[in-house]
Amino acid sequence: MKLSGRQAAGYFARPEPGRTGLLIYGADAMRVALRRREVIAALIGPTGDEEMRLSRIQAAELRKDPAMLLDAIKAQGFFPGPRVAFVEDATDGLADVIGAGLSEWGEGDAQVIVTAGALNARSKLRKIFEGHKNAYAVGLYDDPPGREEIEAELARAGLRNVSPDAMGALTALARDLRPGDFRQTIEKLALYRLGESGAVGGEDVAACAPLSVEAGVDDVLNLVAEGQMGEIGPVMQRLTAQGVTPVALSIGAMRHFKALYTAASDPGGAAQGIARMRPPIFGLRRDRMLRQAQGWGAGKLETALGLITDTDLTLRSAGQRAPAMALVERCFLRLAGLAKARR
Repeated sequence: MKLSGRQAAGYFARPEPGRTGLLIYGADAMRVALRRREVIAALIGPTGDEEMRLSRIQAAELRKDPAMLLDAIKAQGFFPGPRVAFVEDATDGLADVIGAGLSEWGEGDAQVIVTAGALNARSKLRKIFEGHKNAYAVGLYDDPPGREEIEAELARAGLRNVSPDAMGALTALARDLRPGDFRQTIEKLALYRLGESGAVGGEDVAACAPLSVEAGVDDVLNLVAEGQMGEIGPVMQRLTAQGVTPVALSIGAMRHFKALYTAASDPGGAAQGIARMRPPIFGLRRDRMLRQAQGWGAGKLETALGLITDTDLTLRSAGQRAPAMALVERCFLRLAGLAKARR
């Protein structure tokens, strides 16, 4: 039988011990591994591995000794409780061996958990599990986790009181991060909030989100927009050492100041303009950009955009000889001067 969407997410958290087996397949090995670990832990509990109720079988080993799987399914251990026979990195070449093991399965035997890479609709392995009356097949794709999956991760980490801002920020992170990195961010957030009362806020998520080059670019653009001229140079040096290019900084500046201009020129006011932005802006970043947009005003932001455009054209000009990073830094300092002049 085939599970998808909400059914699959629920089954991973609460698998049925009386099932013959489960196939988890997908191109993202980390996503498959996380779900496999979750479902096995739910089946055999935290001490199952120590009590030898988990048999791990590599695909290469099973090819050499096809009887390994049936032995693991039928074996009886010293400790009571449900057992799992786990086959890792299976392919269609093992479909007959795994199919034979499923056909010999009986009540009280170890449940067969199989993981595989991407399998197409014609896959023999998929057809065995999808056509079995007491087994399941689940395909994991690169779609970002939905709200229900994020809420399940939060609940697993002990975070149940989450503000809309924080949920929005986590949804945005889930689109950008790999599954393992996203789960680590949730775990870090749980530690960050340990012993704290009240709802998790957008600022909490921002404090725990992975740092990146993009975050460093945002740092220098905030300094520019807030007129902090003395701090621009050191941050520029750090970004240069990280390999950030002048063109990337110019593109980032254009994006940032266009967002400020969009907010500042909104008929409903800057706050309404920020609220309408897509992708949405949350937490402290939203508050900071709102202050910047209100402080600059649409008129001066038009001037800023013109300055950034001129610098970008100069950078892309075949005849320009000045150091490109120096041109960007001069542009940033001029923008910071405009920011100070507005006060």
